[in-house]
Amino acid sequence: MPTTENIPQDIQLLQRYLDGDQEAFAALIDLYRNELYNFLARFTGDPALAEDIFQETFLQLHLSAALFDQSKRLKPWLFTIAANKARDALRSRSRRRAVSLDVAVDSSAESISYGHLIPSDVPAPEESLSNLEVQEAVQNIVDEMPEHLRVVLLMSYFHGMPYKEIAEILDAPLGTIKSRIHAAVSLFAQKWRASAKR
Repeated sequence: MPTTENIPQDIQLLQRYLDGDQEAFAALIDLYRNELYNFLARFTGDPALAEDIFQETFLQLHLSAALFDQSKRLKPWLFTIAANKARDALRSRSRRRAVSLDVAVDSSAESISYGHLIPSDVPAPEESLSNLEVQEAVQNIVDEMPEHLRVVLLMSYFHGMPYKEIAEILDAPLGTIKSRIHAAVSLFAQKWRASAKR
């Protein structure tokens, strides 16, 4: 029988909640608040919508807590629910807000933003377009990408998730995820070049 030291913190909190400890659920929300909310904010480009989806994700956890297989990891399951709810919300919206070119992947010194995805052989955006126009153009390209490419681009570049974790969340082989990320970056660069020539 596993000791509590071997059980992940989130699973311990989930079990305490199932045993009637209401504060454990609040602690579980706090445990994932920053990481999951930031993922949703980048995915949707809308902080208010991200907060709504964050709450819906934990409502789903509340409703399904007793059914969750505690031998599995909770984080990929939460992110899968969140990503699915975010995709549904974006599909139902007719117009999405632009995401800043300065949105960072993470807090490291080598963080990546939309601006980093623009190929270096394309003229600097400020030479031909206003910042708002560039943001809208970038957002439009990302929005028009096939969903399977858009989601891996956002998870890898804007949330800084390791490929292995993305593969687990999307339930896809690691090689497939690497191929999709490569294809997503290539497609973005191709569409950006085409839009820059107009």
